[in-house]
Amino acid sequence: MRNINIARTIAAKRREKGITQDELARYMCVSRVSISKWETGQSYPDIQLLPELASYFNISMDELMGYEPQMTVEDIRKLNLELLEDFATKPFDEVKNRCDEIIRKYYSCWPLLFQIGILFMNYTPIAEDEDLKRTIITEAKELFTRVKEFGDNIELQQLALHSESICELTLGNASNVLSLLESKVSYTLHPSVGALRSRSYEELGKPQEAKAIMQDSILDGVISLISDATTYLSLCTDGPDHYQEICKRLTAMIEIFNVSALSPISVLPFYLTAAEGFMGNSDEANALDMLEMYTEIVSKHDSKLVLNGDSFFNLIDEYRERQLRERPFGMPELPRDENSIKREMVEAVLNNRIYLPLKENQRFQALAQ
Repeated sequence: MRNINIARTIAAKRREKGITQDELARYMCVSRVSISKWETGQSYPDIQLLPELASYFNISMDELMGYEPQMTVEDIRKLNLELLEDFATKPFDEVKNRCDEIIRKYYSCWPLLFQIGILFMNYTPIAEDEDLKRTIITEAKELFTRVKEFGDNIELQQLALHSESICELTLGNASNVLSLLESKVSYTLHPSVGALRSRSYEELGKPQEAKAIMQDSILDGVISLISDATTYLSLCTDGPDHYQEICKRLTAMIEIFNVSALSPISVLPFYLTAAEGFMGNSDEANALDMLEMYTEIVSKHDSKLVLNGDSFFNLIDEYRERQLRERPFGMPELPRDENSIKREMVEAVLNNRIYLPLKENQRFQALAQ
C-alpha cells in the first residue's frame, strides 16, 4: 500500500469542501475517529466505502487513492538518466531489480515501458551469463510487445515493433522477425527496417533476397533524399550561391546513382524547381541547363516513367515485381491516358509564365520543340 496516498487525498478534498471530520463522518456513517485515522494513514476505508467516498468528492477512484499509473515525459526523462547512471556504476542485478519494481508500478505507462526495454537491450552485455543475457533480451521483447499491442501512440507502437524485431533477431529467431515486419502494412515507417529484414533473410540462408531488400532500401533512401532536397531547394531562393551549391550536389548525386534512368519520375520535380529558382534570380543560363535535363528525361522515357534496374541495382526489377504480386492489395493504375500525362509534362514548362523572358531564346525554343 506504499503507493496509495488515500490519506492525503481525503484530508485535502475535505478541506476543499470546507467540511469538518464530524460532517464527513456523519455522511459516511462512521465515527469521527475513523475519519481521523483515514487522514493520518493509520487505517484505510473499507473497500465498499470507496465508491461512495469518491462520488462524494466528485473524483475518480484512482484520484481518491492518489494512485498515478502514468509518469510525465519529464519524469520519464529524469528516471532514464538515473537508470543510465545506475547501470554504468552499480551491480547489474541491483539496477535490474529496481527496474522490475518500476515496471510493476507503471505497467500501463507505455513510454516508460519502452524506455526500460531499450535500457535492457543496451546494458544486457554487462551480464556475462549467456542464459541471463537471453532472459533479459526476452524480457525487453515482452515489454516492446506490450507497448506495440496496447499502446495508444502509433509512432511509439512502430518503434516498439522495430525494437521487438531486434530482440527476436538477437535471440536467433529470424523467421519471427519476418513475420513481425512483413505482416505490417506500415512497417516501412522505420528507416532501418530494410536492414533488419535483410539480416533475417541472410540468417535463413537466402543471400539473394537479403541483397535485393538492401538494394530496394538504398534506392528508396536516394529517392527520398532527392525529394527532401527539392523541398529544401524551394526555400533557398534568397541565397543564389547556396542555391547553386544545392543544385550542383543534387545533380551529381542523380548522375552517380543513375536516378534519371532508374526512377525518372523522381527527378523531374527537382529540375523544374531548380529552373524556376534560377529564373527568379535572373540566372537564365542555369535555368536552361535544368530545363534541358528535364526535357531529355521526358522525351527519352515513356509516359509512365516507371522504376527500372541497372548494373548496380541488378536485383531491383524482379524484387519489386514480386512485392507487387504478393501484396494483399493491388496498386491501381491512375485513371489517366498517356496523352494527358505527356501534355502536363510539356505544359509545366511552356505554359509557365516565369519562362516568358526565354521565349525568343534559341535553346528554349529547341527544348520546347
